[in-house]
Amino acid sequence: MNKKYEKTRERIFANPVPANIKWRDIETMLVSLGAEIEERAGSRIVVKLGNEVQVFHRPHPDPDTKKGAVTAMRKFLEKAGV
Repeated sequence: MNKKYEKTRERIFANPVPANIKWRDIETMLVSLGAEIEERAGSRIVVKLGNEVQVFHRPHPDPDTKKGAVTAMRKFLEKAGV
């Protein structure tokens, strides 16, 4: 994982939970970790990483990820062993 992706991961696991992480940074970090991202209806995506699978909603129209979604991503990454 390069420095940019590592910084994104650190921000996801930071306390307090940040609310200004760009969703595209999260997606590129996931891909660098080996995740498969599958498009679904609307703004939904399915993320598969290891044995973990979860549906997320891309934020719109604002590109920043809300705190609740960051927390959900944190839990997903923990379950996947990141």
